Amino acid sequence: MGKSPSPSLLQGTLDLLILHALQRGPMHGYAIAQTIHLLSDEVLKVEEGSLYPALHRLELDMAISAKWGFSENNRKAKYYRITARGRKAIASQQETWIRLSAAIHRVLAR
Repeated sequence: MGKSPSPSLLQGTLDLLILHALQRGPMHGYAIAQTIHLLSDEVLKVEEGSLYPALHRLELDMAISAKWGFSENNRKAKYYRITARGRKAIASQQETWIRLSAAIHRVLAR
């Protein structure tokens, strides 16, 4: 029996995961998606169609900043970095997520 499909991410959850990944240091988009995939024990797969709009939204919100550089294979890539505003956002979003997931767990356990 193969792996089940990746569950859809709740709205807002992707932003939290991106910010969490970027706490490890600046990364380009593909590396962010890979980090989330690996940290989730290969359960979560972030598609480009979701990742890049989220990165753009976070950049507009000034939670992340970006600049062009070169990837490991010498290709031009946009590197993203979490900002002070992003660090504040992750703290409050993480607290909300923990409360929400605990509440969902309580409902499912009954």
